[in-house]
Amino acid sequence: MSIDIQQPRPLGLVGSRVQVAGTAGGAFEAQFGYRIHEGHDEVVGGFTAGDGGGGHGQFQIEVDVSGASFALDRLFVEVFWQSPKDGAELDKVIVPVVYGPRIVPGYRVYQEYEVKPGDTLWGIATHFYGAGNLYPRLVRANPHVITDPDTITPGSVIRVPRS
Repeated sequence: MSIDIQQPRPLGLVGSRVQVAGTAGGAFEAQFGYRIHEGHDEVVGGFTAGDGGGGHGQFQIEVDVSGASFALDRLFVEVFWQSPKDGAELDKVIVPVVYGPRIVPGYRVYQEYEVKPGDTLWGIATHFYGAGNLYPRLVRANPHVITDPDTITPGSVIRVPRS
């Protein structure tokens, strides 16, 4: 059996309702499991995928994680199937994501901003949040772009989480 997760993307910014989608199958209507966690708390469940004849089918599920007590803003979305023989989790696919509600209270969406020459994270945070000292929100929401908070590159596109 195989699993291909197309959503969320690695380091994608997600909210309290995580959309998980892709293709899976390779057996007659196979049962798959999912887990969304950050190492402390987790949300688990399952779904069926396949075409009833051993083919692969699309799946799309929405997982409500609002009740989880996540302590970190980095989550992992895992999809797998369990061996009927010993319960082992097989063909597991793990996608790291960024959990917006731990960055901005009431997180709903993000806005994209293209960094311009002369911009600083302090200035961008002041523009969007009204306070420069909230620039860590930008760093946490953009681990794929901001590796050093003292250096941002003009032309880079960063995500600005909004409530």
